[in-house]
Amino acid sequence: MKRSDRLVSLTNYFLENPKEHTSLPYFSDKYDAAKSSISEDLSIVDRVMQEEGIGQLQTLPGASGGVSFVPGFSREKGNQFIDELCHTLEDTSRILPGGYLYMSDILGDPKMVNQIGRVLASAFSHLEIDVVVTVATKGIPLAYATASVLNVPVVIVRRDPKVTEGSSVSINYVSGSSRKIQTMVLPKRSLHDHANVCIIDDFMKAGGTINGMISLLGEFNAKVQGIGVLAEADDEEDEREVHSFTSLVKITNVDMKQKTIEVHHGNFA
Repeated sequence: MKRSDRLVSLTNYFLENPKEHTSLPYFSDKYDAAKSSISEDLSIVDRVMQEEGIGQLQTLPGASGGVSFVPGFSREKGNQFIDELCHTLEDTSRILPGGYLYMSDILGDPKMVNQIGRVLASAFSHLEIDVVVTVATKGIPLAYATASVLNVPVVIVRRDPKVTEGSSVSINYVSGSSRKIQTMVLPKRSLHDHANVCIIDDFMKAGGTINGMISLLGEFNAKVQGIGVLAEADDEEDEREVHSFTSLVKITNVDMKQKTIEVHHGNFA
């Protein structure tokens, strides 16, 4: 195989297998090339990936050494994408009763969802994540997009048990926005004990739902390593139950009467 062809194949391999440790002999056998040639190829792929702001290759030396692709998103590209996202969300026709925004078109756009997933995943790619957890239903596309970059499975928390999923663990929690008692459930087979979890959701106000998920995950002895949301609202910051999270955008000054809205960058960095 020509080097140019090999470089394309290597790049595709890493993009399809993020955070997966692979030994150099594997590539040497796969491409029938000397280890020295593979090492040079990996240096080229790593340099271009970093220049493009999509991540980097992490190499482990020694007999058991190898290489893995750590996804990333450059700050410049991340800020540019969030700028576009803010502009899209500032359309006043999106305002819904209760100060919410209509975002179903964004969550239904594969290209947009994939980009959001890449940005969110870059915030947690340095952490040990076993599974991405979300709550049905609107957070599901974002969870899958983020999980595909982190190369981990998705677990979905639901409001009611499904007979096809076997026995479940359920808890009651207080919704942060409505202050109502609600229920969420998770099948016992969904998580192994002491799993490292990343929570992903589309929108957060006071954080009652996410706090409920944290309590439910505690029943599985899971460790929440990170929390990511597409959008946060700042009108209930004083009553917010979740304080450690990553958001892409922050929605402020939603005036239903005057039909005005402001959308700013969240705390993603």
